[in-house]
Amino acid sequence: MALSVDSSWHRWQRRVRDGCPQSPSEATPLLLAEKETRNYNPAQQRVVFPNNHAFHQDWAKFSRRYSSNRICTTKYTLFTFLPRNLLEQFHRWANLYFLFLVILNWIPTLEVFHREITMLPLAIVLFIIMVKDGMEDFRRYRFDRQINCSNIQIYERKEQSYVQKCWKDVHVGDFIQMQCNEIIPADILLLFSSDPSGVCHLETANLDGETNLKQRRVVKGFSQQEVQFQPEHFHNTIVCEKPNNHLNKFKGYMEHPDQTRTGFGSESLLLRGCTIRNTEVAVGIVIYAGHETKAMLNNSGPRYKRSKIERRMNRDIFSCIGILFLMCLIGAVGHGLWNGTFTEHPPFDVPDAKGNYLPLALGGFYMFLTMIILLQILIPISYVSIELVKLGQVFFLHNDLDLYDEETDLSIQCRALNITEDLGQIQYIFSDKTGTLTENKMVFRRCTIMGHEYSHQENAKRLETPKELDSDSEEWTQYRCLSFPARRDQGPATMRGQGGSQPLRRSQSARVPIQGHSRQRSMGRCEISQPSVAFSSSIEKDVTPDKNLLSKVRDAALWLETLSEGRPPKPSLATASSVADFFLALTICNSVMVSTTTEPRQRVTMPPSTKALGTSLEKIQQLFHRLKLSSLSQSFSSTAPSDMDLGESLGANIPTTDSEERDDGSVCSGGYSTDGGYKSSTWEQGDILGAGPRASLEEVLQAPALSLAGPELCYEAESPDEAALVHAARAYSFTLVSRTPEQVTVRLPQGTCLTFDVLCTLEFDSVRKRMSVVVRHPLTGEIVVYTKGADCVIMDLLEDPACMSDTDVEKKMRKIRARTQRHLDLYARDGLRTLCIAKKVLSEEDFRRWASFRRQAEASLNNRDELLLETAQHLENQLTLLGATGIEDRLQEGVPDTIAALREAEIQLWVLTGDKQETAVNIAYACRLLDQTDTVYSINTESQETCDSILNLALEEVKQFHGPLKPDSKLSGFRLPSAPPASGAAAPDVGLVIDGKTLNAIFQGKLEEKFLELTRYCRSVLCCRSTPLQKSMLVKLVRERLRAMTLSIGDGANDVSMIQAADIGIGISGQEGMQAVMSSDFAISRFRHLKKLLLVHGHWCYSRLARMVVYYFYKNVCYVNLLFWYQFFCGFSGSTMIDYWQLIFFNLFFTSLPPLVFGVLDKDISMETLLALPELYKSGQNSECYNLLTFWISMADAFYQSLVCFFIPYLTYKDSDIDVFTFGTPINTISLATILLHQAMEMKTWTTIHGLVLAGSFLMYFVVSLAYNAICVTCNSPTNPYWVMEGQLSDPTFYLVCFLTPAVALLPRYIFLTLQGTYKSPILRAQKIDKLPVDKRELEIQSWRSHQRPATIPGEAQPTNRLGSPASDQSFRSSTPKNLSPAKRRYEEDWVLPGERCSRDHTRDDSYSADSWAKFSSGEHLLLEPSRMVASSAYSSGQTNSNRPFSRGGHRRSQSSLTI
Repeated sequence: MALSVDSSWHRWQRRVRDGCPQSPSEATPLLLAEKETRNYNPAQQRVVFPNNHAFHQDWAKFSRRYSSNRICTTKYTLFTFLPRNLLEQFHRWANLYFLFLVILNWIPTLEVFHREITMLPLAIVLFIIMVKDGMEDFRRYRFDRQINCSNIQIYERKEQSYVQKCWKDVHVGDFIQMQCNEIIPADILLLFSSDPSGVCHLETANLDGETNLKQRRVVKGFSQQEVQFQPEHFHNTIVCEKPNNHLNKFKGYMEHPDQTRTGFGSESLLLRGCTIRNTEVAVGIVIYAGHETKAMLNNSGPRYKRSKIERRMNRDIFSCIGILFLMCLIGAVGHGLWNGTFTEHPPFDVPDAKGNYLPLALGGFYMFLTMIILLQILIPISYVSIELVKLGQVFFLHNDLDLYDEETDLSIQCRALNITEDLGQIQYIFSDKTGTLTENKMVFRRCTIMGHEYSHQENAKRLETPKELDSDSEEWTQYRCLSFPARRDQGPATMRGQGGSQPLRRSQSARVPIQGHSRQRSMGRCEISQPSVAFSSSIEKDVTPDKNLLSKVRDAALWLETLSEGRPPKPSLATASSVADFFLALTICNSVMVSTTTEPRQRVTMPPSTKALGTSLEKIQQLFHRLKLSSLSQSFSSTAPSDMDLGESLGANIPTTDSEERDDGSVCSGGYSTDGGYKSSTWEQGDILGAGPRASLEEVLQAPALSLAGPELCYEAESPDEAALVHAARAYSFTLVSRTPEQVTVRLPQGTCLTFDVLCTLEFDSVRKRMSVVVRHPLTGEIVVYTKGADCVIMDLLEDPACMSDTDVEKKMRKIRARTQRHLDLYARDGLRTLCIAKKVLSEEDFRRWASFRRQAEASLNNRDELLLETAQHLENQLTLLGATGIEDRLQEGVPDTIAALREAEIQLWVLTGDKQETAVNIAYACRLLDQTDTVYSINTESQETCDSILNLALEEVKQFHGPLKPDSKLSGFRLPSAPPASGAAAPDVGLVIDGKTLNAIFQGKLEEKFLELTRYCRSVLCCRSTPLQKSMLVKLVRERLRAMTLSIGDGANDVSMIQAADIGIGISGQEGMQAVMSSDFAISRFRHLKKLLLVHGHWCYSRLARMVVYYFYKNVCYVNLLFWYQFFCGFSGSTMIDYWQLIFFNLFFTSLPPLVFGVLDKDISMETLLALPELYKSGQNSECYNLLTFWISMADAFYQSLVCFFIPYLTYKDSDIDVFTFGTPINTISLATILLHQAMEMKTWTTIHGLVLAGSFLMYFVVSLAYNAICVTCNSPTNPYWVMEGQLSDPTFYLVCFLTPAVALLPRYIFLTLQGTYKSPILRAQKIDKLPVDKRELEIQSWRSHQRPATIPGEAQPTNRLGSPASDQSFRSSTPKNLSPAKRRYEEDWVLPGERCSRDHTRDDSYSADSWAKFSSGEHLLLEPSRMVASSAYSSGQTNSNRPFSRGGHRRSQSSLTI
């Protein structure tokens, strides 16, 4: 039982008195008798004094403590640029390493190269990055200057008027006056609006991308200003919370001179960056300025993520450091041993000034450091090259037309440039459902009122051909709403403004871009292709009414008419009040704004006259009588199903035997069809009355219409669900005409307008999962609470039937509730989103107490959210159920194919949604997340012990079919579960369905390991009723415990935490704004784009970059070993046989460009093959291109090739009299040819660019070498490379060595690639298929797929895009699919779709007892062996015991629960 208002009032008083310690801000008033004494806590709150004469001294004292409105997003200044940029660059270990080498080389004893030469590579890299950072920072500086110099009207105390100043001159406490279409410069508390109702309209597109307008209200007590706001009359002090980054949370209070307080929240705060719309003038006081504004605090910039390849590369660099240490140690030891062979000091061993020689140990240490300098390029300084390659990959991603969406004019956005290769290694995808897998275009489909269901079959038929609707939208726009015949004696609703001001424009004004939250628009975008109002497409607005519900609406209209005339209602209209309340709740209980569709759009704020504008009710009755007669000639007279057969007969023409239903006139739509909808304009009376007696409904409705004199109304909603419900109510002529904070006007079917006084509005939030509005009924004078929300919440808040004194009323309430729950379950199985509608009538005294309670909670600064939640809970109880709605969220195009392809790629797909379980499961089948032959385990429990038992049972069962998991491979990283044993029939795939309460039990009961072990056997996991926090916890759990690569994709603000927790976050720029996009690494416009993004671009990016990194390691080791081998022949002296400049140019110019082209353009497999064979994606998951094995193979190959490149020239020129550079030049040339040819062997795609780059690099070497050797006469005295290359080119031996040595060096690599071609690798096979002609290639691909996929089971229903189960018109039966083996059947005895769908439904029964394992009821049978004592009730509507008492919480699951 919920607490009453009286008990909650005393409970709240006791809590404030005893339980909650008061902060100084609440215990001590700010304004005492002595004005100068003010007590507050600056560490916990902010105090704002107004900048006027009364508070000028206080304002001057406190305003300097707060940030000014000047913003600075640059990182550097002219003085700090050089030191700070260098400091940031030296945060990279590689740069520190090379800086250390430069410093070592400056020590005379250790000098190997010229000091300037050693600095050159590091200086070039630092300079390039410094220039890039400087240009980016200069752009930010210009951007900041443009923002800071924007103009705004600021109140000047001395002049007592508003003066135009710059944004940077705004301070906390200043009064700001803003005009329409101006951007708000700071976070401002709204004190005045030119709107008579005290409302200011905002467009928040710069913050969250949402184009629909938001309402902000003047602080209570300031909305009744007549002319203009006077800042000098403002004598209040504002206390609010400290600056934070919560865009939708704000709390504070305003203390008046009499020490009374007025609370306010986020509904009165204008955020920086938003745009004023549809409001002529708005005035407010600055609360937060500059970097303390919520928009700037959310501007954290792009997040830096390290890719998996980068992490692997850092580990391998340590391996290279180990190799370098070993080589330097060998050099140091060799130097000591070689010097020890001399009996006396050799002539090159020069003593110091005192004639002392270095000890051998110290000389060896110096040689160790010298070798580090000599062999420094063993550690690759390739970060710049890798960044350039990633920029090239991002460029091709942006320019892929397949990832461009014409409807939204959006292409893919890459917000994180350093993790493109991770797209090719994803193992787990976590996806939202609404707006990600579905369109987030909510379409009203069905409803149930007081237990009677209306299926709206004509509306369903219309929605089956959406393309035809779009192509013929003009025809459908005239059928927006059913209006009753009425005489329009008066004009439409008019605008109420100040002094007949001009209509306000909502246009795309020249916006000042706001740093961090500006929204980029495509210049070539066609604006007319995008609707000007969110959630207003024809498919969302147009609703074809149910003919049987129209008769109920007629009765509701008669009931409302009797109320308006003060007559007692007729007994025959007993249920009409509930119908009227149902549609009034749909119309009123929302935050939808009403405006006109004309440009410029105008808000409708003045309701039309409440005088009856229609004809007499007798004529309406005549109309409906004629409609009824005309409908009798058609076959739509089916009645509602009975209680027992409701599940099977919904939507079918089966007459009922329930006399009560016949008496109530409850009917369901049958098999009828119409050609059109219902007009939004009114009917002309003469045309309708003049129709013949045999006129059909269509003829009556299609009579010529008398258009409204005014423009058509349009609705601007914050969510598509609200828009769908308002459009549905309008289809039945309950039309929302105008809305202000104080009043809502609704036009009734008979043409009269009712204006409801809005007493309070409780907005929707994710904790309560409901919204309520408190209004005063204009006809009855009652205070009514209309509530809508999730069925799992509303059904728990209903009034308990057991409290009813009348037995008949109690039975009726139980029956209504049970039948409504059954309808909700059927809606969910059809994939519809469900909402329950309820009401409550309050007495004046109860509301007065509750309102006082609410005001004190709003004025509280500490625990404000908790107190507001408590007040809402005290009001929203003891509700009366009115009905429920079913709204369809259509699947996006290409979602089933995309999910099927991702599953073939062995990517685990988890769908994390807040929807109810039945809806999510049905959509999972529709989008092929779950297959018809899958074994689906459904776990629903709140008990940790029960959850543990169920997980153990499920694991034991799946292990019987799949066997134990193989241990993970350390070389390849994470692998998916092993294949099932070959014995017997193939094991079915496993799916898992779990809800949020079970997740809580798993996390709190430390059952994560068992849960993860079970999910590794599942190819799909569906988490329902999950919160944003649970979504992020699941992502972190999989990423950290399984060490798997994760990707999260979503479209709404509730997906932000999940997106940020994954290795890769993808936002969908859909209908829910841009918050998900702004938090993501990549942004796409459609879920289907994920297929090509991962399977094609992800594979290419990973393959290119992984092989390029391996090549860099190989190239550096191969080249630096040449210098190492030479040390064995020069006494480990640290000298080189190659000129210093040649060493520098080798990595900087001669071998730098080919890897870049290779990393950007190489394609190992074509796009068509990758899309046709998704299983090729597994190579990236297993890190086949770059792992520990491939790294050490490349290291071994590099050592071998360096040996060949050094010793063949050595043996060739042995015992000759050539100088050291003449010996080093052929070695350098051979190594270059070998490394470039090795690169050519690794290339899978050859284009003109590849050939030109390779040939150009080789020719550049000769050109530079010839020029350098010809010019450099005394560059490196005493040994100079003068004319060395020219002499070598005239020696035939040089050509022989240069041709022979690369062939010998690359022979093992060639043999390895040849043998690799004989290995049955999917990648190699796909590469061979790519080389075939098109016709043969398609045949090979078909053959491959036929061998990879199991044969289709005969008679199996193929999944389609249609939402709804394959057997939606039939009941669930307890049967076992015939296509399963006998050994499998006893495991499949939970509820299934007929012959197809199998599922486990492990749920906790309310009657669970720890003393007994199972309690068997009728229809139950054993799921496992009898020794386990696990029972399950068959899921069948025919076996449901409708006579059992209704239990609290039983609405959550219509399935019979498995009891343990």
